[in-house]
Amino acid sequence: MTTAAHTVAAHSLLAAGGAGEHRTLIITLFSVFVAITLGITVWAGRQTKDATDFYAGGRSFSGFQNGLAISGDYMSAASFLGIAGAIALFGYDGFLYSIGFLVAWLVALLLVAEPLRNSGRFTMADVLAHRLQQRPVRTAAGTSTIVVSIFYLLAQMVGAGALVALLLGASGEGSRRWIIALVGLVMVLYVTIGGMKGTTWVQIVKAVLLIAGTLLITVLVLNRFGWSLSSLLGHAAERSGKGRAFLEPGLQYGKDSTSKLNFVSLGLALVLGTAGLPHILIRFYTVPTAKAARTSVNWAIGIIGAFYLMTIALGFGAAALVGPKAIIASNESGNTAAPLLAQEVGGGAGSTGGAVLLAVISAVAFATILAVVAGLTLASSASFAHDLWANVIRKGSTTEKEEVLTAKIAAVVIGAVSIVLGIFAHRLNAAALVALAFAVAASANLPTILYSLFWKRFTTRGALWSIYGGLVSSVTLVILSPVVSGNPKALFPGMSFDLFPLANPGLVSIPLGFVLGWLGSVLSSEEAVARKYAELEVRALTGYGAH
Repeated sequence: MTTAAHTVAAHSLLAAGGAGEHRTLIITLFSVFVAITLGITVWAGRQTKDATDFYAGGRSFSGFQNGLAISGDYMSAASFLGIAGAIALFGYDGFLYSIGFLVAWLVALLLVAEPLRNSGRFTMADVLAHRLQQRPVRTAAGTSTIVVSIFYLLAQMVGAGALVALLLGASGEGSRRWIIALVGLVMVLYVTIGGMKGTTWVQIVKAVLLIAGTLLITVLVLNRFGWSLSSLLGHAAERSGKGRAFLEPGLQYGKDSTSKLNFVSLGLALVLGTAGLPHILIRFYTVPTAKAARTSVNWAIGIIGAFYLMTIALGFGAAALVGPKAIIASNESGNTAAPLLAQEVGGGAGSTGGAVLLAVISAVAFATILAVVAGLTLASSASFAHDLWANVIRKGSTTEKEEVLTAKIAAVVIGAVSIVLGIFAHRLNAAALVALAFAVAASANLPTILYSLFWKRFTTRGALWSIYGGLVSSVTLVILSPVVSGNPKALFPGMSFDLFPLANPGLVSIPLGFVLGWLGSVLSSEEAVARKYAELEVRALTGYGAH
C-alpha cells in the first residue's frame, strides 16, 4: 500500500460517513471499559473507612498485587502511546526511552523501596520529618510532590486528548478541550470515591489488560513478518525513509553537541527519576511489610521489563505497517502510533476486526491514563492534606475525617489545574513530557531522600536547599527550554524565550540538587541529631517500629 493510501487508512475510521457501525462499536466497547473501572472504584470506596484506607489501601495488598499496581502506575500514556510513537518516528533513539525507564527500576529497588517502606507512613515527607524539623521539610516535600505530579499529569492529559480525538474524529481545539476536561472529571471521581483501594484495583486490572493487549499486538506484528525480528526491523527502516540510519543512534540525538548533551540529560532523568516519583513512592506504603515491598518491586521489574521489550514490536511495527507519514498526519508527536497499529494488524481501516482491536487497545490505553492520573492525583492530594494541611497549617490538630476531606478537595483543585495546563500541551510527545517530570523528581526529591536515609550529617537546611534548589532550577530550565517556546511543537509556539538549549534539564538540575543538599548541610549551624539518625537507620534497615 502506498504512503498516501496509508494516510487515508489512518483517517478513514474517523470519517463521519460509512463508519457509523464501527463508530458505535468503538464507543460501546470504550464505554464498557470505563464503566467497569468506575464500578471497581465505587466498590472499593465502600471499603474505605479511615485515613490508612484512603492513603495506603489499608496496607492490605500482597507483594504480587502491589507489583501489578506499581506496573499499572508506571506503564502510563508515555509508555504505551509516547514510546511507541517515539520509536515509530525516530527508531533506535526512540527506544532509548524504554531502556531508561526499565533501568530506573534497579535504582528504586536497590536504594529506595525497602528503607522507604520501613521509615514512612503515608508520604515521602514522613521519612524526612522523622529526623529533621517537621514543618519546613513537610512544606518543601509537599510542594515538590504537587509540582512533580502536575508535570506527570500533563503527559496523561496529552495522551488522553490524542487517543479520544482519534476515536471520535475530533480534530479541533475545542473538541480536545472537552476531552481533557472529561478525563479530569473522571480522574477526580476515581480519587474522591475510591481512594487508594479503588485506585490500586483499577491499576491491577489495567496492568493485566495492558500486558494482554500489548502481547496480542506483538504476536500479530511478528506473525506478519514470519516471526523474524530482522525482517520487522528491515521493513521499518525501509518504510521510515531514513534507511539504515533508522536503526542506528543519531536520528534524534547525537547530531551535534547540543543533542548529545540532550541525550545524556534525558538518560540521567530517566534512570534517577523513578526513585523520586511521588505516586510510585506512596505505593510502597500499601503493603504490610518491608519484604512485601521488596517482592512488589521484583514483580514490577519483571512485568515492566516484559512490556518494554514488547515496545520494540509496537514502535517498529507501527513504522513498518502504518508508516511515519500516516502517524504524523494523525498526531504530530506520534502519540497515536499504537492504536493505529492495532487497527492495521486487526484487519485494516474499515474492517470490523480493525475496528474491534482499535477500540479494545484504545480502551485499555484510556484505562491506563485514568489509572495513572488517579494515582498521581492521589499522591499530590494526599501530600497536601497529610503534609501541608494536617501537619503544617493545622499543626497536627486535625481529625482523620477532616484530613481525608481535605485530600478530596485538593484532588478537585489539582485536577482543575491539570486540565487547564493539559489544554496547552497537546502538541508535545507524552514520553518527552514524562521525562520532564522524571527530571524534576530526580532533582528535588531523590537527593533529599538518599541523604536523609544514608547520611548522618544531613540537616534541615540541606533538605530545604536540595528540594527547593532542585525544584526551582529544574522548573526554571524547563520554562526556558525549547519545550515551552521557540518552535512549532512547543507549549507556546508563538513565543520565543528558549534561552536554555536542552529539552531536558536533568544534566544541570540533578547534580545541583545533590550539591545544594550537601552544601546546605555543611554550612548549617544546626547539629544533626545522631540519636534520630540512628533510630531512622535501624527502622530503615530492619523495619523495627515501622507503621
